Amino acid sequence: MKGLRWRYTRLPSQVEDALSGEEGEEEEEEREEETAPAPAPAPEEPVAPQLAEASQVLGASEMRQVRAQSMLSLHLPPRVAGHSWSLAFCTSRDGFSLRSLYRQMEGHSGPVLLVLRDQDGQDGPMLRSLKGGAASGPPAPFQLQTANSSFEMFGAFSSSAIRLSKGFYGTGETFLFSFSPQLKVFKWTGNNSFFVKGDLDSLMMGCGSGHFGLWLDGDLYHGGSHPCATFNNEVLARQEQFCIKELEAWVLS
Repeated sequence: MKGLRWRYTRLPSQVEDALSGEEGEEEEEEREEETAPAPAPAPEEPVAPQLAEASQVLGASEMRQVRAQSMLSLHLPPRVAGHSWSLAFCTSRDGFSLRSLYRQMEGHSGPVLLVLRDQDGQDGPMLRSLKGGAASGPPAPFQLQTANSSFEMFGAFSSSAIRLSKGFYGTGETFLFSFSPQLKVFKWTGNNSFFVKGDLDSLMMGCGSGHFGLWLDGDLYHGGSHPCATFNNEVLARQEQFCIKELEAWVLS
């Protein structure tokens, strides 16, 4: 009878089991770290339009507020980001005349930022830290208010210069906006291409069902704003019909 042979198998101890378990968890964590997606980069700070001179309608304080709210500058086409804007026309300097606006636009082919304030709007802004005509301390960044916290301004961005035309022209970069006091931007809907049309006696931006998103008369005194299919905009001013207090047209320097 042959003798029996015994085989011995060494079993891992509890300590070894724990160590091997920790090593496995570390390996899984390393794999998860390798496969985890990289964090998204922080959004870039919007570059506010740079005005080459002071504006009676859109002053530096308003521009800082718009920049702080990451609004208007984000809606301008990338091709104009960071560029300086020059005042090509303003009613206080060049008079209330649409023909004068056309003359001042001659030689310019690029985009135009049209800003205006009507007579129902309030006066310019004041820093909140101002009291009794003197500053009570350093103001908080970008904080401002008007005499009754109701500063209003509205206008349009045109992808092309304002000019006389037989029909509508422009591109889908054109948009309308209002600021009362929060900025609202009304982009092209794609429903039609009635962006800008310049006549001797009127300037029209956006159209649909016989209504214009923004309309100005030949004297640059009366204007109107209605919802239109081009931009699906709200009425930009307090009333559909308004009288212009100040109008400015800015072009790329």
